[in-house]
Amino acid sequence: MSDGGDTDLAATFRRLIAQHGPMPVSRYMGESNARYYSSRDPLGAAGDFTTAPEVSQMFGEMAGLWLADIWTRAGRPAEAIYVELGPGRGTLARDALRAMASQGLRPDVHLVEGSAALRKVQSGALGGAQFHDTLDTLPEDRPILLLANEFLDALPIRQLAMTEKGWRERMVGLEQGELAFVAGPNPMEDAVPEEQRAAQPGTVIETCPAAAALVEALARRLDVQGGAALFIDYGHLAPRTGSTLQAVRAHEKVDVFAAPGEMDLTAHVDFATLDTIARREGVASMLTTQGAWLTSMGIGLRAQALAKASPSRGEEIKAAHDRLVQPEAMGEPFKCMALTARDWPRGAGFPEGQRRKFET
Repeated sequence: MSDGGDTDLAATFRRLIAQHGPMPVSRYMGESNARYYSSRDPLGAAGDFTTAPEVSQMFGEMAGLWLADIWTRAGRPAEAIYVELGPGRGTLARDALRAMASQGLRPDVHLVEGSAALRKVQSGALGGAQFHDTLDTLPEDRPILLLANEFLDALPIRQLAMTEKGWRERMVGLEQGELAFVAGPNPMEDAVPEEQRAAQPGTVIETCPAAAALVEALARRLDVQGGAALFIDYGHLAPRTGSTLQAVRAHEKVDVFAAPGEMDLTAHVDFATLDTIARREGVASMLTTQGAWLTSMGIGLRAQALAKASPSRGEEIKAAHDRLVQPEAMGEPFKCMALTARDWPRGAGFPEGQRRKFET
């Protein structure tokens, strides 16, 4: 095994596979991340990765102003609540709520967070927040203003692989006693879209049932309760094939079997499929890149204002701005998906061509 591979969870996986056979990629990823997130604060220089809210306050401010703008154009409903999925250290919420307050929006705060370790951090940053394990316990009688940054990418994926014998589920098994990808025993042609069934051997298709179910449930809520949601994550806007499963530890990419439960496992978000699901449930959905969205929201002007107020931080602020918006940094790999209830205004910062009208 690679360094760190002899974690308790790795040993557990090897024992289970030896006794019961290979496990789906979805189970490996889900159980690994459950252990990982329940035991630590993974963010920042001392952690494993840094997210956009930790790069600069400007990111959260743009997100907060985006929600405040929609809320204002929707008539400023007093009962609207702020919801965040996977709030990290509470940095995004803190910056977004400050920007919302500047526009007169001071909503109750509801955080969907399963990690006890992170809930403790979030409570310190956001006094009075109410915590939820899932969307299911959120209030059902008021509009939702929701943010989710780098949340969907950590949800467990399922992989199907084309082999010389046909389509099989990609599993995690053992090769010479070590964790490795193996092909499942059962034909999976029925689970593959007809237009992709004749793909070349080696082709991998990914799906994320958990992300699909979450977007479907949220879209139904928005359709009934009203509101808007903004998802920001790395992923793709058009269908694609290939494995995107990756692992990060101490800010470096590592082998996906290096240390289950001790590293962050993620996969690219299939925004094209999530967009289709949301529209099917009756809400408006718009897509763009993070760089394009932030630029349209005016992050450049905000950077200039911050630099003018603190000249000694000018280079730092410019570096943060460029990291968030430049295509070769986070601007192109990260995408944005906006969902809005059918009777609510559409969100700012998205191309006009994405503002498709509903069929009646």
